[in-house]
Amino acid sequence: MSLPLIALFLAAFAFGTAEFVIAGVLPDVALGLGVSIPVAGYLVTSYAIGIAIGGPLLAVATKKMSRKTLILLLGAIFTIGQALCAVAPNFELLLAARVLVSVVHGTYFGIAAIVAVGLVPADKRGFAVALILSGLTVSNILGVPGGTAIGNALGWRATFWAVGALGLVSTLAIAIFLPANTGETATGGSFLREFKALARQQIVTSLAIALLTMIGQYSLFTYIAPLLLEVTGLDAATLPWMLLLYGVGSTIGVFIGGRLADWKLMPSLIGILATQAVAFTIVYLVSPNPWIMTVAVLFWGGVNFAFGSPLQSRILAWAADAPNLASALIPSCFNIGIAIGAVLGGTLLEAGFGYRNLPLIGTAALVLALLIAIGSYLAELRDTPAIPDAAE
Repeated sequence: MSLPLIALFLAAFAFGTAEFVIAGVLPDVALGLGVSIPVAGYLVTSYAIGIAIGGPLLAVATKKMSRKTLILLLGAIFTIGQALCAVAPNFELLLAARVLVSVVHGTYFGIAAIVAVGLVPADKRGFAVALILSGLTVSNILGVPGGTAIGNALGWRATFWAVGALGLVSTLAIAIFLPANTGETATGGSFLREFKALARQQIVTSLAIALLTMIGQYSLFTYIAPLLLEVTGLDAATLPWMLLLYGVGSTIGVFIGGRLADWKLMPSLIGILATQAVAFTIVYLVSPNPWIMTVAVLFWGGVNFAFGSPLQSRILAWAADAPNLASALIPSCFNIGIAIGAVLGGTLLEAGFGYRNLPLIGTAALVLALLIAIGSYLAELRDTPAIPDAAE
C-alpha cells in the first residue's frame, strides 16, 4: 500500500472521527455550555447540512486549484476548526466552527476519492476508493471510543484538541507523501461541464441509489440501541460490543466492496444491493433472538458498507471529465439520506410502527435501489455509451 494512500486514509479517519465523536461527548458539551441536550443535537444536524450543501459548492469553487494544494488547505482549515471548537466560549461559536469543518469535510471526501483513483492502476481503483471510505468505518471503531475516553478523562474540549492534532498529523503526511501533480486532470474543463455531467443517467441513478441506501440504513441504525434493548432483550452493557461488531463488519464490507468493484463493477453493485435487502429482512426476522441477532448485526454491517466503493467508482468513471461536483455530491447524498432516514424512522415510531418493524423500511428502500440499479445497467448495456476520457 502506497504512502500517499495511507496519508489520505489518515485524513479520512480524522474527518470521520470529527463527525461522529460528538455523540460520545454531547452531554458534557451541553452541560459545559449551558444548553439542553436537544439543543446540543444541532451540532450533529448542522454538520450533516454543511456536508450536503457546502461541500459541493466549495468543490466547484475550487476546481481550478491544484488538488494537493486544495487538500492541504482543507486539512489546515480542519485543524483550525477543531481548535476553534476546543476554545469556543459559547454554543453559537462552537456551532459555527462545526459548520466550517463540515464544509471542508464534504469537499475532502469527494476530492480524496478522485486523487486516490489517480494514484493506482485502473484495476485497483475500487480498492483505493475503499481505503478512503474505510476512514469513516475505522473512525467508528477507534476514533469515536478513543475521543470519548479522552473527553471523559480530560473534558470535552480535550477531545477537540485531540482530533485537531490528528488532523495536523494527517495534513503533514499529505504534504510529505502526496505527489505535487496528483489529480491534475480534475482541474481541467469548464464549470458548465461539471453541471452537465450530472445529467448522465449513470450518475443520476447512482446518486439516487446512494440516497435510498442511506435512508434504509439510518431509519434502522439511528434506533439500533432501543431495538437491541427492547426487542432483542440485550443488557445495556452489551450494546457497545454489538456496535463494535457492526463497525468491524462495516470495515470488512468496505474492502470486500472495493475488491468486487475492481472485478465486475455493476454486477457487484447489484448483488450487494440485493444482499442488503436480504440482510434487512433477516434482521427483522431474527431480532427477538439475541444469539442469531449477533451474527445478523455483523452480516448487516458488512453488506451495508460494501456498496460504497462500487457506487463511488461508477460515479467517478462516468464523471471522469468533470469529477469535482459529482464526487462531492456523493457525501451530500449520504448525509441527506441519513437525515431523511432518521426522521422517517422517528416519525413512524411516533405513529406506533414499533422498533421491530424498522428493518422493513430498509428492505423496501433497498429493493427500490436495486430496481434502479438493474434498470440503469440494462440501459447502459443497451446504449453502450463510451465512458468519458479524463484527459479530454
